[in-house]
Amino acid sequence: MKYLLLGILLSLVGVLASIVIWDIEMVTTITGGIGLFFIVISFIFSGVLVSGDRMRANLATETVEDRNQKNNVSFRSALIAVPSFAVAILFYFF
Repeated sequence: MKYLLLGILLSLVGVLASIVIWDIEMVTTITGGIGLFFIVISFIFSGVLVSGDRMRANLATETVEDRNQKNNVSFRSALIAVPSFAVAILFYFF
């Protein structure tokens, strides 16, 4: 829950910074960029950007604790990204 709140806080900071520094039209770019950053972090830690052979090798050599930690980081960074994407979509359509 605290990672979702962190995502909400980051999206609010992005909205406020965009309105104060630039124009309201930049809200979608700033919050979308924040969301994209955390989604890329999620992709990197989950291992979806590697080939199947590399994924199998990583699965065979890592421990259960390492795998759980990697999955937790991936899930938490995706939770941080969701509010930023939601704000970007709302400002884009309205």
